[in-house]
Amino acid sequence: MTDGNTTTPPLRLEDIQHWTQVIGRAQQLMLEHSFKAMDDAPPVWQKMVESNPVLHAQSEFWAESIALWQRFINPEVAPPVHPEADKDKRFNAPQWRDNPAFDLIRQSYLLIADHLLKGVEAIEGLDPQQHEQIRFTTRNFVDAMSPSNFPLTNPVVIEKTLETKGENLVEGLKHMLDDIHKGQLTHTDPNAFHVGENIAVTPGKVIHETPLYQLIQYTPTTEKVLKTPLIIFPPWINRFYILDLKPEKSFIRWAVEQGITVFMVSWKSADASMADIFWEDYVIGGQVDAIDTVCELLDVKSVHTVGYCVAGTTLAATLAWLAARKQQRKVKSATFFTAQVDFTRAGDLKNFVDENYLALIDQLVTDGYLDGRYMATTFNLLRGRDLIWNYVTNNYLLGNDYAPFDLLFWNGHTTNLPAKWHRSYLVDLYRDNKLVQPGALKIDGTPIDLSKVKTPSYIQAGREDHIAPPASVWKITEHFQGPIRFVLAGSGHIAGVVNPPSAHKYQYWLNDAQVRNYEDFVATAHEHKGSWWPDWLVWLREQGSAEVPAIGARIPGEGALKAIEDAPGRYVKAA
Repeated sequence: MTDGNTTTPPLRLEDIQHWTQVIGRAQQLMLEHSFKAMDDAPPVWQKMVESNPVLHAQSEFWAESIALWQRFINPEVAPPVHPEADKDKRFNAPQWRDNPAFDLIRQSYLLIADHLLKGVEAIEGLDPQQHEQIRFTTRNFVDAMSPSNFPLTNPVVIEKTLETKGENLVEGLKHMLDDIHKGQLTHTDPNAFHVGENIAVTPGKVIHETPLYQLIQYTPTTEKVLKTPLIIFPPWINRFYILDLKPEKSFIRWAVEQGITVFMVSWKSADASMADIFWEDYVIGGQVDAIDTVCELLDVKSVHTVGYCVAGTTLAATLAWLAARKQQRKVKSATFFTAQVDFTRAGDLKNFVDENYLALIDQLVTDGYLDGRYMATTFNLLRGRDLIWNYVTNNYLLGNDYAPFDLLFWNGHTTNLPAKWHRSYLVDLYRDNKLVQPGALKIDGTPIDLSKVKTPSYIQAGREDHIAPPASVWKITEHFQGPIRFVLAGSGHIAGVVNPPSAHKYQYWLNDAQVRNYEDFVATAHEHKGSWWPDWLVWLREQGSAEVPAIGARIPGEGALKAIEDAPGRYVKAA
């Protein structure tokens, strides 16, 4: 800039550093004055600070603020920075440390964020549910306010903008407008996968269909198969093919290759015709109907079952209903993938069952069903840093293209939910925890009592699961009466389940000792490398090793139930 005679030199990095130090020295003087005043204060004041969690947290904040400024003003004598601050993936790029101004922004944010969360912990007088809600909300606010989420405070975005002359922001705007149009955040290349073509491709046929679900039977690949077939019940809040992603990840394909006759329930995404679908429909019209259908088709007296997540919760109710009606022998074994029946330790999802959230759900209902995109947003919020803000930075600000990732494609393939049943599930199970109260819930007039379940059960939990925390999954063992094998898998709600042996990833823990609770299980458990799938297979065969030739009704469409269409069927592809 000029005034006719004088030219103002451009602002240099050295100038920014100088003014940062000037401001820092001034703030340090004020902070030191504050602490001197506190040192000179009467002992009663100092005791009050030490005994009051909020005042103590504020005192720690000021002390660490001084340490932070000392680091920038005189690094040689400043106390070392906490190593945890250098492990945050949001600030992996060297620009966050190489440039003093952005290093100050980064560390100031981490300091403030840490003390905001500490401040929540210091609040007294709240019930546990309120405290958890404030903790959850604060954590999401802190993640949203990260300097990495804003173009003018993210050095990587600034460099990319200068390098591309702003083209990255234009591309990012396109991504954002596309997401606004479809009402959902994009996580992966939407054109990279096509259901039935390069994902969900294990060969099979739809051999039974109701207004609620399709039943898929998969084609055997071995000459003999276990006499007792396996029925898998996936969660109705997702598409079933999380267990049939690319062939090398497919639990279904692997189970078929182990000589198991596999059936899969594919739930219908809710529409107006399902406005009155309720608890009984998923238990009797879904799970029990599928069990009876397979028993009749293959002329067997019982089946093995798998229930994943909320379908595992329903499977527990199904077992209790069968037990009450003296029909428990229809299920030879039950396997639970990250499923909960007792919701006292259910984790962050309990933050979405207060009256305000329930009222919001009521407002979002259209024609008796809830659009699956709202549920997707809820689950994204549980891991906002990874599933929201990471993509805002990478795809909106940096303008990067989406990478193909089959699991995230599945995650974005949302499913609509029957509104009445979804609300009842949240209230009766998550909020009021009625499933573990004998007789508190009824199915078709029959009281449910989980303590009557004696079915051999294999219970898998994920060590890092944020949807069904392992301590919550463990509580199944406190209610069932039958023989139980509890397995703690490495990773979380999805990767802890979808972990094929060929991947050589993660680990799992077993404990054959008699332990009282989850904490005791973890304390004395033995670690095993790799996938838990082979352990499950050994356990399953222990429930019955008899085999039969893979002929006749064991071939999809060659029994009494003719093929309706090829797997994966229409229901999984419907909106």
